[in-house]
Amino acid sequence: MAGATESIHGMWSSRIMFILAATGSAVGLGNIWKFPYITGENGGGAFVLVYLGCVVLIGIPIMMAEVLLGREGRQSPINTMLALAERSGRSRHWQLLGWVGALAGFLILSYYGVIAGWAMAYVFKTGSGALVGADAGVAEGLFSAFTGNVWEVLFWQVVFMCLTIFIVARGVGQGLEMAVKYLMPALFVLLLVLVGYATTTGHFGEGLAFLFDFNFGKLTWEAVLVAMGHAFFTLSLGMATMMAYGSYMPRESSILGTVAIIAVLDTVVALLAGMAIFPVVFANGLEGSAGPGLMFITLPLAFGKMGAAGQFFGTVFFVLVSFAAITSAISLVEPAAAWAVEKFKITRVRAAVTIGAIAWLLGLGTVFSSNIWVDVFFLGERNFFDSVDFLTAQFMLPLGGMLISLFAGWFLDRQIPRDQMSETHPLLFNAWVFAARFIAPVAVFIVFVMALF
Repeated sequence: MAGATESIHGMWSSRIMFILAATGSAVGLGNIWKFPYITGENGGGAFVLVYLGCVVLIGIPIMMAEVLLGREGRQSPINTMLALAERSGRSRHWQLLGWVGALAGFLILSYYGVIAGWAMAYVFKTGSGALVGADAGVAEGLFSAFTGNVWEVLFWQVVFMCLTIFIVARGVGQGLEMAVKYLMPALFVLLLVLVGYATTTGHFGEGLAFLFDFNFGKLTWEAVLVAMGHAFFTLSLGMATMMAYGSYMPRESSILGTVAIIAVLDTVVALLAGMAIFPVVFANGLEGSAGPGLMFITLPLAFGKMGAAGQFFGTVFFVLVSFAAITSAISLVEPAAAWAVEKFKITRVRAAVTIGAIAWLLGLGTVFSSNIWVDVFFLGERNFFDSVDFLTAQFMLPLGGMLISLFAGWFLDRQIPRDQMSETHPLLFNAWVFAARFIAPVAVFIVFVMALF
């Protein structure tokens, strides 16, 4: 029995729209601050080569599995997994895989909306000139004062979540597609503008050396594990977003070719971000530390030291970060919203508002983590934000990605992948089957275990 021709939720108008949407989901805050830093710290070009190998052996096979499951099922990830399990003669419990992915995306959205709100706030803080000429103490003080102000953080969380809900509520064609149609090209343009500015700092070569010099002495086993883990996480795998987006993918589009383009674009954005960020950081003699410290303290400080030009390009940077956050956030809402429409027969507007409101409410824990709950711990010595991040990143996403690969490789009716990838050369198809069955799940399991212990 073949899958439905179209999803009841709508369809991407073309292959390029699916590529933009999926790339938008994959490109997020981690691309902008995490990947450039871990590349420079773990061997530069040597690390990039290992990372690309991991993308080919882990990221692409699992993404292909998610997309083909979604395109065959043409429903929300939860109902897709139920339908495909029953059609393949497998246990109905496989639908729990859809639940794990949708729940992981929902939990990530709860704190993602808060951090993205920080980025939106900094568009105006940087643009107002508050950081022009600031020293390290001023930059750190501004960030601490901002995150310590419950009402200000809450305001920006509400703004970001309302924008996200509005886009999702408008549907696939008028909402998701219209957003990525304009935001993704704008993101690439802004990124190239920032790279162009970085070439004028006098430290562009130092930034390139940090990212691309082949330093095999830093390429340890731990660095390989970092590359394996990031190859999995950077492509938005294990959270059902690619399955949901795949359900809107045109039947005539090549899954392998499309997924390969998405993986390349995701990597290009991450490398361009490093080329834009580190020359600015090094030009001011600052440390390119990872995490929120780089994005909200080090970079604003660096741009602030560059006067009016730094003020302008610093504002452009946070607009870029906000665009990346929006295209990722809408993909986090989609799996749960699609399921709510199917399950309760409600309008898409009501589903998006309900899911978004619950995520906003849960996100209050992250809002409070930097102020009134700063000394409240949940999982071990972790605050609320760190606990949710740990639960999703270390448990739910690896578990979801590993099981998706195993289901598609071992338990799915074998004719379904053949039909979905009928245009793929037999040699490449067999390579995908081998990777989905053996390489990808084993590699994700290793990352899973090493991250825990």
